[in-house]
Amino acid sequence: MAWHKKLESWAKLTLALLASTLLWRPGRRRQAGAALPSPRKILLVRIDNRVGEALLTTPLLSTLKAAMPSAEVHVLVHSRVARVLARHPEANRIIPFDRRLLWLGPLAPGVRAVRREHHDVVVDCSNWSTPSVTSAIISRLVGPRAVVIGPHMWPVHYLHSLSVPARPDTTHEVLQRVHLLSPLVEEKSHESLSFREPVLNEKFRAWLDAELSSPLAVVNPGGRLGWRRIPPEAFAAAARALLDSGRTPLITWGPGEEELARAVVAAAPGSRLAPPTNIDELAALMRAAGLTVCNNTGPMHLSVAVGAPTLGLFLRMDMARWGHPHPPHRMVDLTPVADAGEGLEARVHQEVLSFARGLAPRASAP
Repeated sequence: MAWHKKLESWAKLTLALLASTLLWRPGRRRQAGAALPSPRKILLVRIDNRVGEALLTTPLLSTLKAAMPSAEVHVLVHSRVARVLARHPEANRIIPFDRRLLWLGPLAPGVRAVRREHHDVVVDCSNWSTPSVTSAIISRLVGPRAVVIGPHMWPVHYLHSLSVPARPDTTHEVLQRVHLLSPLVEEKSHESLSFREPVLNEKFRAWLDAELSSPLAVVNPGGRLGWRRIPPEAFAAAARALLDSGRTPLITWGPGEEELARAVVAAAPGSRLAPPTNIDELAALMRAAGLTVCNNTGPMHLSVAVGAPTLGLFLRMDMARWGHPHPPHRMVDLTPVADAGEGLEARVHQEVLSFARGLAPRASAP
């Protein structure tokens, strides 16, 4: 770790210790196994600016609504990803969080508005791999009288009323994240990602209806982190495999990724460039096509959330933690092949062809 990263890490840990001292109140800590009050309002806090992280919070919504149908469940999210969870059927309210002036603590605009909601329980939906100081502080600030539940990590656990140890039997992110609700929910948890019914304009709906005249597949070669992206040449091999299976690949793309998508189309004659899409349109396209090939990135989680069979291609990322290995999805770790320096395109072609041939072509309205 570079020296400036170490310095930043120690600064955050020091901030957590300082905040836990300043925000300490007697009687806040709860013992594991202690009875908690039946909550009227529950707030889930996940404030990073990532589409996939927002979608990975949806199993908590399903679990809470199944166990406590009368409770209001709110979600505090980064303002830029509030659109991902907007109109989710199992969330009573999505609250975009304004992080500006956070240094004002309880007086910060984004904090004051949430404090007025008087939530009974606040769940800091961080993970156990790295202590999220900002998330823990915000969870404590917005719930001054609430029972704050979060992952047991030093030193942020001092800001929680009740800290939950990680499950020792799995590293899977969905299972671990739902485990945060164990002090509240005794029934079986819900582990599937979910998404709202997509809202489409007439122009896009007409385009999609026309495309559904033949079997389709979505290929999304983009991703937030370049070092974990599969090379475009391998995605072109994936597109050619889909053509061999009798499906037309539609190459989708996000902001700044159009040239990448065009390179895949050029290397796989017969594939087509998808139009620009918002998240509802991409969700509808994935669901209608019934097959998605993508990197480990936000669109992978979106595809899984809408129920489209998804082939996730992993490169130098923990597949056991971030993947979705249950049918109809398949996750493939290509790191050993990529590190060997040869055979990547052939392996991708083989995996995609096998996956596509194992699925019945589907053409259904969005």
